[in-house]
Amino acid sequence: MTAPTKPPHSTPSDAPSTSTSAPAGAHLHTPVIDWFEDNARDLPWRRPDAGPWGVMVSEFMLQQTPVNRVLPVYEQWLARWPRPADLAADAPGEAVRAWGRLGYPRRALRLHGAATAITERHGGDVPTDHAQLLALPGIGEYTAAAVASFAYGQRHAVLDTNVRRVFARAVTGVQYPPNATTAAERKLARALLPQDEHTAARWAAASMELGALVCTAKNETCHRCPISAQCAWNLAGKPDHEGPARRAQTYAGTDRQVRGKLLAVLREAAADTPVPQSALDRVWHEPVQRARALDGLVSDGLVEPLPDGLYRLPSART
Repeated sequence: MTAPTKPPHSTPSDAPSTSTSAPAGAHLHTPVIDWFEDNARDLPWRRPDAGPWGVMVSEFMLQQTPVNRVLPVYEQWLARWPRPADLAADAPGEAVRAWGRLGYPRRALRLHGAATAITERHGGDVPTDHAQLLALPGIGEYTAAAVASFAYGQRHAVLDTNVRRVFARAVTGVQYPPNATTAAERKLARALLPQDEHTAARWAAASMELGALVCTAKNETCHRCPISAQCAWNLAGKPDHEGPARRAQTYAGTDRQVRGKLLAVLREAAADTPVPQSALDRVWHEPVQRARALDGLVSDGLVEPLPDGLYRLPSART
């Protein structure tokens, strides 16, 4: 998320504007953006030299993965593949290998697929048009909006988990948003967008950072929040969540853990060096679950089966 120069702001009001020309969240924009100017983390994908490709790589990596785990992999990735064409020229298995232990490794294949499409369709430059971004393989509505906003300063509603939580509390007055993004949330996010394109891009980055650092899922620090006095949830006494129970994701003993162990063996092998079935069998004691996990990796294109019970990371383009 790049950080453009701080724009001038109008004085915030104490309540949502009733003007037909002002967005519903005009009273929130100035304090949140001003807070962001003073508190935003210095992250490499926010720096001007990151460019649109750096922003896109960060968005793929940051999905369901914390910043501290992403940082070292991101730096290594951009050093090795500074442009989409560099990644597209390499085997998809190398993308999976470089992904390391970030988790959800299908993202590496999707990023490789997007890089290939950018190289073939757009001359190696990340497209500026939202529809063209959305047409790239592996890119959904969130990533297309995020790249268009953070890389190109465009006006789009960028709805990740952090932003959805900020809006749920500050505007809707509930502790948590629904488990999956709803049409009502998208409508609210569009209503809250500043009209000015530059300010809208700043708002997208600022509201996301507020959710990441202050309006967190647990142990929120409302005394540090620039809009605590206007937050509907805070003003209501911070009522407890009344929706479906929010279950924490488990990892130990799941197929995800087994898949990770199997991929670790393949990543540690030299490029294009096959791994025998016996080496994979040693990483997990339960044969049925191990076989299911391996079959899933093959089906997802993350592992390539070879004759004689050998396996390797994919060598052909996806």
